[in-house]
This record gives sequence, structure tokens and C-alpha cells, in this order.
Amino acid sequence: MGRAGIAILLCSAIAGMISGFVAVFLLPMLPISSGIVLALAASFALAAIVAGCIAPVLLSTGRDVIRLENQIEEAIDSGSQVTLHCGPWLRPLADALTQVQSRWTEKVLKLNTRLRELEIRHRLIEAERDHAETILNSLHDAVLVTDSFNEISLTNHRAAELLGFDTSTAARRPIDEVVHDPRIRELIKEIRSSGVVTRQKHVEHAMESNGEAGGRTSTFDVTLAALSDGQSGVGGVVTILRDITKEREISQLKSDFVSQASHELRTPLSSINAYVEMLIDSEAQDEASRQEFYQIIKSESDRVSRMIDNMLNISRIEAGIVSVDRTDCDFVKICNEVIETMQPQAAAKDIMLSMKSGPLVYTADADRDMMHQVVMNLVSNAIKYTPEGGRVTISVENDDTTRSVMVTVADTGLGIPPDALPRLFEKFYRIENYKRVAKGTGLGLNLVKHIVETVHHGTITVTSELGMGSKFSFTIPYEDPTSR
Repeated sequence: MGRAGIAILLCSAIAGMISGFVAVFLLPMLPISSGIVLALAASFALAAIVAGCIAPVLLSTGRDVIRLENQIEEAIDSGSQVTLHCGPWLRPLADALTQVQSRWTEKVLKLNTRLRELEIRHRLIEAERDHAETILNSLHDAVLVTDSFNEISLTNHRAAELLGFDTSTAARRPIDEVVHDPRIRELIKEIRSSGVVTRQKHVEHAMESNGEAGGRTSTFDVTLAALSDGQSGVGGVVTILRDITKEREISQLKSDFVSQASHELRTPLSSINAYVEMLIDSEAQDEASRQEFYQIIKSESDRVSRMIDNMLNISRIEAGIVSVDRTDCDFVKICNEVIETMQPQAAAKDIMLSMKSGPLVYTADADRDMMHQVVMNLVSNAIKYTPEGGRVTISVENDDTTRSVMVTVADTGLGIPPDALPRLFEKFYRIENYKRVAKGTGLGLNLVKHIVETVHHGTITVTSELGMGSKFSFTIPYEDPTSR
């Protein structure tokens, strides 16, 4: 615009000069009347005079326009108000532009302030969302939040793992595309379509752990609650899935334990009650019969006492409240003490009870009383289920590969059926065909397993061949692994 204005002004000046030249020098040479010549000469002269007078004014005005244009461009580039300087010819225009600029600058400042406020609010919303996601991801329960269109608006990693989707791509996607479990989709849609903001629902639902077939089936307590849309409608649904599989298993185990304990206690108590009634009814006619009854009552009472002690010990170990007194245990000494204690029972059945060990030191960091109880239980079982004239051998050796002491109790007894081996260490489990061979509580081997594996972080194994005997082996680490 500036350069064009200057060009126009220059052209006007040049045109004026040409008009004057024509009027003074060329017109007198033309073959026309003098009156016309004078008129034309006067016209061209006047045009030259006017052009000569106006050209400087137009040139000055053009410079003012260019200056004004530059100032306006500067104001636009800087984004702030700039004072416009120009000649008196353009002052009204400059004043009008100044007013427009002032109003525009004010609006720009307001818009910038509003933009900064929106940016701050956006950052706060993002920070709150990140904070909420961090809290949700720290929960063990699966959380899924959907909007009024049944699209996922918020979730956590546990829900993604359980329902089989990726959190990075699940946002704003319909649950029909993301959630694989049809029952969960149905429940969410039911709550949203109910239209009741205060609506809540609790259901138990069994589903695959990864949302697809082939995973481990788990039981979940599903809680669904409607979210308000800020008015009177349902704006979304929050779904919480809590895994209650272990709770159900523990509840079932408790129920089974009470049932089995009641059954096992009923037998000795019934026996005690029967013999007490016979004594009351004077059915024992002589002293020998009374002593026999007394001995049976004492034996059954001891059995009940052992059962209760074993149940208490197992419960303490499972609850993690058992007191462990770790010392440097010499397993050769412990085994010799057990042999000395059990020798009368072995001799009564003509069973050879012996021990094999080398000249090395066989010690480990363990609770001595518990180790004595483990070896005593294994040797007692071996003697019970070994026929007369058999052998029970205890061997002690060091396993440097696993840095542990290994104790093995082998017998030449009845052996264990293959189908019974997987259940041998369960509470109250006893082989049905062997219940007449020897009495027991069915808790001894379960207690042994807890002492070895749970308390001392060792291992226990059993191998057996029916009719040939059994071999129980357990290992105890040289050092307590939890103290490292």
C-alpha cells in the first residue's frame, strides 16, 4: 500500500509537469485558432499549477499513511496498544483507529486472561484425574466407571487385567467392545437404564480371571452404583469387582474343618462315654475288668488331648502367631533321643529301630522342640504301620546343594496306595483300610508339613510302594532364610 501511494503521487507530479510543457511549448505550434490555443494553454497551465501544488500535499499524506500503516502493524505484532502519530489530515482516522485498537486490546487482554484460567483449570483437572487414576491403580479391587453412553471413562489396571482390555486404548470406547464378560455388561446397562440415581446392586458372579475362556474361575462380589448427571438423571455407573474366592475357600475349609473335627472327636468321646456308663452300671465285675476300662478311657482321653493340641498348633502356625525358638540344632542328638523314647514300642512289635549317619556335624538353625516333634511323629507312624519283625531306619545327612540337613525315616511297612499320596498331608485324612491297623487323629502329618515348610521354609517328600514300605524325607536349611 505504501509503495503504491508514492507511485501515484509521483505520476501525478509528472503529469502536471507534462501538461505545463505542452501548454507552453507544443500548443503554439498546432494549426488551430488562437482562441482555442489560449484556452487549451490556460487549461494545461492550470492543470500544471494544480498538480504542482497538490503533489507535495499528496506526497506528505502518503508518507503519513505509510507511517500509520507501520504503526498499526507494530501494534498488531506486539499485541499491545501503540500511540498513533500522523499529520493533521489523518488525525480523525488515527483517533478512530486508536479507539478501535484500545477496545481490541482490552478484549485481547480479557481473552488471554480467560485462556490462562482455562489452562490452569485444565491442568488442575488433569492433575485430579491422574491422582484419581493413581488411587484406583493402588486398589486390589477392579474399578470400572462408565458414562451415560455406556462408554468407559475411568478404570484401573486390575479391571483391565481381569476383564481383558488395555487401559491405554479403552477410554471412550463402548463396553460392548471392551468388556468381554456378558454378565458384567448386562448389569451395567441395567443400572444405567433404571434412571434411579440412588440405585445400587450387589451380586456374586463367577468368571474367568482374564475375562476370556481358559482362565482360572474366580468368584467376585460385584457392586454397581448409579452416578448422577448433575440434574435428576443417571450420568454413569461405577462398578467394583472384589475377588472373594479366597474368602469362600477359607469359609469352606472352616466348615470342613469343624465337620471333620466334630467327627474325629465324636469317636473317642463316644468310647469314653460308653465305658464310663458301663462302670456306672457295675458291668465290670472284677478289678481286672475295671482296670481295662480305665486304661481304655485313659487312652481315648490322651487321643482327644493330642488331637486338640495338634489343632491348636496348626491354627497358630496358619495364623502366623507361633513362637519359634531357633537354636543350632544337632539332628543326630534329636534322632537318638527319639529312638530312645520309641524303643519300647518298637521292641513290643519286634521292630528293629536304628539310625545311620556319618562322622560330620549335622546342624541347622531351627526350633529344637519342633524338630523333635517332627521326627517323633514320623517314627511313630512308621512303627504303627510296620508289621512285626520289620525295620525302621533313620538316616541323617547334609545336602550341600541346597545347604540343608536332610532327615529320612524309612520303614518296611504296609506302604501307601498311589491314590492316597496326594492327600496324605491333608487335615484329618487317614487311609480308610488302615484305620483298623492303628489309631490316630489324622493331624500329625499335616502338623509336620506346617512345621517343616511354613515355619522353617524346608521341604518334605514321601515315596512309597504298596506292600514294600515308605520313605519320608524332610530338609531344614542350615540358616534361616528370613534372617538374611
